[in-house]
Amino acid sequence: MNPSEDQRQDTAASTAAAAAGRHRPLWLAAGFASLVVGIIGIFLPLLPTAPFVLLAAWCFARGSRKWERWLLQHPRFGRMVRDWRAHRAIPLRAKQFATVMMACSSALSFWLLPLPWAWLPGAVCAVVAGWMWWLPNSAPRQG
Repeated sequence: MNPSEDQRQDTAASTAAAAAGRHRPLWLAAGFASLVVGIIGIFLPLLPTAPFVLLAAWCFARGSRKWERWLLQHPRFGRMVRDWRAHRAIPLRAKQFATVMMACSSALSFWLLPLPWAWLPGAVCAVVAGWMWWLPNSAPRQG
């Protein structure tokens, strides 16, 4: 490699690092917002927890190693994120709960939405459920 290529690679790397630094507050804000929505989902049955916690982990991975580490070590959320990253696995109980919630939401949407659009939420939920059940189950918790 000649010196000009080295300089271009160094410049590209420093530009990428600067861009990541500029976006760090946005990643952190998105991570905290996702985590808050996920926590609300624990208490509000129609709001799913897992996708928002996984999104928070993804955002924290781009915005703060400290907060990503905290989430990975969290007693309630850490295992879910680690399982997802390692195996792309979802707990069986989460799949069952999500399927029931999607079915209820789809039925309610079919009843409330005007006829041309009434089928759309059910179709989307069917695709999501199919994808979700295609994924492996994570191992049951020990103890």
